[in-house]
Amino acid sequence: MSQLEATLEVHFRLYKVPQPIREYRFHPVRRWRFDFAWVDQKIAVEVEGGGWVNGRHNRGKGFAADMEKYHEAMLLGWNVYRCNDELITSGRAIKAIKLLLARTQQAA
Repeated sequence: MSQLEATLEVHFRLYKVPQPIREYRFHPVRRWRFDFAWVDQKIAVEVEGGGWVNGRHNRGKGFAADMEKYHEAMLLGWNVYRCNDELITSGRAIKAIKLLLARTQQAA
């Protein structure tokens, strides 16, 4: 688990967000996993690190692979929230996640 993911987990506890499933394998065939998932609501969170250091997700092949993953997730009905270090450390990510979960519960 990355430091950013650990920080977000702390935010889940502090803001009393229901605990998600970690490393949830969402696709019936591919081995893709979400960093965090609320399966009943089909809400997933992906923590995107390495934005300023030319990490795997920011280079051509890695970026294209991520787009394929998110494309397939959308076709399966998932709402995927992607966040980076600034969104997590500023508290904006946890607020967005709480809002997504609340909206899903209201729609049910």
